[in-house]
Amino acid sequence: MNNVLFRKVRKLCYLLLLIAGITHAQTRTVTGRVIDEKGDPIPGATIQIKGTNSGTAAGADGTFKVNAADNATTLIISYVGYPRQEISIAGKTNVTVVLQANSTQLTDVVVVGYGTVRKKDLTGAVASIQAKDFNKGTFTAPDQLVQGKVAGVQIVSNSGQPGAATTVRIRGNAALTGTGQPLYVVDGVPLDGRSARPSVNVPELGNIPGGNALNFINPFDIASVDVLKDASATAIYGSRAAYGVVLITTKRGQIGEPKLDIGASVGVSNIMRRIDVLDGAQYRQALQKWDLGTTNDKGANVDALDAILRTAVTQNYNVGVSGGTENAKYRVSGGMLDQQGIVKNSDFKKYSFGLNAGFKFLRSKRLGIDVNMIANQYQENIPPISNDAGFSNSLIGQALQWNPTEALYNDDGTLNIKQGSSAVNPVAMLQVYHDKTKVTTILASVSPYFKITNDLEYRMQYSVNYSSGNRRTSVEGGINLNTFGINVNPPSGLGWANIGNTELTTQQFTHTLTYNKALTTNLHLNALIGYEYMKFQNKGAYMNGLGPAQPGGFGNYGLDITNYIQYSNAAGRVITSFADPISELQSYFGRVNLNLKDRYLLTGTLRSDGSTKFGRNNRYGYFPSFAVAWNISNESFFTKGFVTNLKLRGGWGRTGNQEFPAGGSQARNSFLPNGVLSKTSNENDDLKWQSDKQYNIGLDFSIIHDRITGAVDYFNKTTSDLLYPTVAIQPAASQSTITWKNLDGQIINKGFEVMVNASIVQGKDFSWDLGVNATFLKNNVSRMSAPIYTGQLNGQGVSGTLVEIINNGLPINGFYTRTYGGMDKDGQSIYPNGDSLSYQGNPNPTRLLGITTTLAYKKLTLTANMNGAFGHKIYNNTFNTVVNLSNLRAARNIAVAVLDAPIQEALSNRVTSSSRFIENGNYMKMANVTLSYTIGDIGNVIKGMNVYFTGQNLFVLTKFKGFDPEVNVDKSSGTPGADAKTGISTSGGVPSAGIEYQPYPSARTFTLGVNFSL
Repeated sequence: MNNVLFRKVRKLCYLLLLIAGITHAQTRTVTGRVIDEKGDPIPGATIQIKGTNSGTAAGADGTFKVNAADNATTLIISYVGYPRQEISIAGKTNVTVVLQANSTQLTDVVVVGYGTVRKKDLTGAVASIQAKDFNKGTFTAPDQLVQGKVAGVQIVSNSGQPGAATTVRIRGNAALTGTGQPLYVVDGVPLDGRSARPSVNVPELGNIPGGNALNFINPFDIASVDVLKDASATAIYGSRAAYGVVLITTKRGQIGEPKLDIGASVGVSNIMRRIDVLDGAQYRQALQKWDLGTTNDKGANVDALDAILRTAVTQNYNVGVSGGTENAKYRVSGGMLDQQGIVKNSDFKKYSFGLNAGFKFLRSKRLGIDVNMIANQYQENIPPISNDAGFSNSLIGQALQWNPTEALYNDDGTLNIKQGSSAVNPVAMLQVYHDKTKVTTILASVSPYFKITNDLEYRMQYSVNYSSGNRRTSVEGGINLNTFGINVNPPSGLGWANIGNTELTTQQFTHTLTYNKALTTNLHLNALIGYEYMKFQNKGAYMNGLGPAQPGGFGNYGLDITNYIQYSNAAGRVITSFADPISELQSYFGRVNLNLKDRYLLTGTLRSDGSTKFGRNNRYGYFPSFAVAWNISNESFFTKGFVTNLKLRGGWGRTGNQEFPAGGSQARNSFLPNGVLSKTSNENDDLKWQSDKQYNIGLDFSIIHDRITGAVDYFNKTTSDLLYPTVAIQPAASQSTITWKNLDGQIINKGFEVMVNASIVQGKDFSWDLGVNATFLKNNVSRMSAPIYTGQLNGQGVSGTLVEIINNGLPINGFYTRTYGGMDKDGQSIYPNGDSLSYQGNPNPTRLLGITTTLAYKKLTLTANMNGAFGHKIYNNTFNTVVNLSNLRAARNIAVAVLDAPIQEALSNRVTSSSRFIENGNYMKMANVTLSYTIGDIGNVIKGMNVYFTGQNLFVLTKFKGFDPEVNVDKSSGTPGADAKTGISTSGGVPSAGIEYQPYPSARTFTLGVNFSL
């Protein structure tokens, strides 16, 4: 009995030992390292055991360790920007994986409209920038990540204020109305292009510059930016693609255990460049030079600009959690940016949340769903710096003009407010002005799809983009601004307050059917058909008022006066609200890509857009394109020697523009105060799309075993059927009635683009890469029936003057003013042609240049980016009216350049607009330099630690005398007028270009940061 029991126990023990042995034998540890063709590690590369959901990610030094079953034979290695590779591990416990980046020229995919195509099938002019190539530093919006990186693309900051808007021009300027900005598409969702941040026009101060519509996107979450430049690439977006398309793709989850990515940085900023005005000693010298006595010498020595500036601190923190399996990937992220402006009382705070998830269902995994969401709120404190204030009413102008011999504070410590004087104390202005905004945005989409066959996929996407903005602006009484009674009964003014709210909603439904198959061994087909519906809504309300007509106005109760705006004077209170007509866009589109023998490529697209914005006779527009390419290097007669890759491309297409107000083709009325109904626009049943036709010829090449790659493109784009608001001629009208029409004129942009990337040194420990892109542009206007004027100046002696013209034979926005011929012996300006106006220069750059270089030595990497623009002019409105000589008579400051002029200008010299203030705009800027060190893994917890030090806006090489030649102050504001004969509008929203007017100065920033994973 006992022997039987003993034998059974012994057998059981043998069985357990056998199972344990088998289990042990079924698993093994595989180690390895992932490197690029230079031998550098690729941290973060994904390693997956084929046929399973098991995997890991490479560490900072490229090494990895994974537990694999004994019968596992293959690892799948992938990383963004490299082709996926399968590596055999049969009988191996250690492998080295080399990912060949240059080979992606033929095997990688490129993001295009409504999907991707293989790079070797690409026929259009498309530039793709991956996250590793983005500009380094602290940015509030994604457009700044690619500044100077793409040939044919100019990106200009409109202001140095944190969160300020940028001007983006792809292949030249062609905007007669609207912004002229490209269409931005985020994860397949086209953006509205507008910001929900309410605008404000403060009496006497004017319009405050707008914010960046892309501020709601966290740059930390962006994986790539693809720029579609020619019509064969952009026509798939039809009526919204006239100015190019920028596709933004956010980061996705990777297969593997949950991974936590962390980024943190802190930075300090100071003014990059100053406008030189007189200090106290120089001011006294100037008074003596112009025989003005000592009355205006107040005995002090102050720097008013320095008094409103500061060393600003920026903090930026981001986290991202990602992981999943082949059937369920996810990424969740959060970010906080707190950026102080270099002007006191200005800052930008942003809180971001992102979610990307993808799931596959059914045993076949043919059913899936992708979910994306961006939730963001940013808050701003905005200083009193406007686009169109008088010469003394904007903060920067006030600081530049302040008498440097006069103290900013009285002896008792109170602010020196000069009641009855036009000189405004900038420190006091900062104290009484309050402008706070809050914009909340949610961009969400859900996209289910079903793979009907291995080659045929149906996808639906529904998205909603909701944004709301709130703005509270107030000016306390007591400051010497002549603003609706603020300077009445000094020193106790009345004050002014404004509350604004706006709400934007865009909904999108998109259905696509994609077919992707190798029909034969020599013919590959990629085809797409789709339907899309979009709905746009915009509404808002404003209320503002003047303080009660009593001493002290609103008074001082320890609250911002917007919190008791109901206390304002009823007679001066204004309440407005609006709801733009709902506009709808219905579209049908299709695209076919054919690849024959990897040598002959054909792409054709067609989109039909129907919009409620246009007249009933032209609701639909049709936007075709086609392109061909020839892979010469794949021909049998081509011998791969010095040249290893050569592809010739050519294409033509037509796109459109619908960037004008909703309801612009309809008869509309506005409700004015006191029960008045006023007609604001007339009906035009024949209004149609603005048309942009473009053809492109390009050559892609690589030489010396792909160590040098590049592309050369020639483009020619003609913009016609120009959308424009003409103004009805009517006597003594209280409000203009606008009729939108298509003008006969044309705007032509043509030029060359060159892009070259070279791996100059490819050593084991040392490497050096260099990238250069250059663009040569020519812009011309033709067939206009009458000229259009814009470019409004502001300031003493020139307010309301227009110095830009859109006319035949000239570049768009050409400077058009008096010819300046120097000074005569009496110090009076010479105008050879009198007050006759003539063309004086081109504000549009004719040459763009971007340079990027990276030097790496072991774990140390230095990256530098420069960008520049040449061949253009800038009108220095600041020197014209803010720091000119006439200030001396009114105890205000002047520019050093005036004091040092070789010929003494007379105080009686007339202040007016002329070519005297048109300067050479050429510049080359060191945009950012980053020195980084890869520490690698620390223990078993911290993975891939990298520390870096970045400098932004380090220096600029230029002869321009303003703060920054990279400038585009919006000078298009003004009430539309009309030519008495033609009825053509003379301003009222026509964009300007190349005018500088007392802007928020640009900042030089130094940032110390760290990135690592857990």
